[in-house]
Amino acid sequence: MIEVLQGRLAELAALGQTITYGDLAREMALPTPAIQTLTIMLENLMDQDAAAGRPFLAAVLEGRLGDGLPSLGFFEKAAELDANLTSDPAAFVADQRAALQNFYSVK
Repeated sequence: MIEVLQGRLAELAALGQTITYGDLAREMALPTPAIQTLTIMLENLMDQDAAAGRPFLAAVLEGRLGDGLPSLGFFEKAAELDANLTSDPAAFVADQRAALQNFYSVK
């Protein structure tokens, strides 16, 4: 299932698009509690991305606050993984999304 998640997020990243957690959980038809299942999968994917030196695919997610940024858990996990977080969360996410689009776009 994580491979499906990775593929979908890579597709969105290549297109420079984002998706909400709820929409992604529904799209993937995750079992209840869907958001909890998705969170676990995203954290595992962030571990894989960090280990491989890739930008975080989870950066294409948007939380429900309406600011276009991932949820607080994304930033907590990135800090746990010693990501180069800046004092500006929006700038960090913008950098991650740009790096993702560059990494996953078809050349």
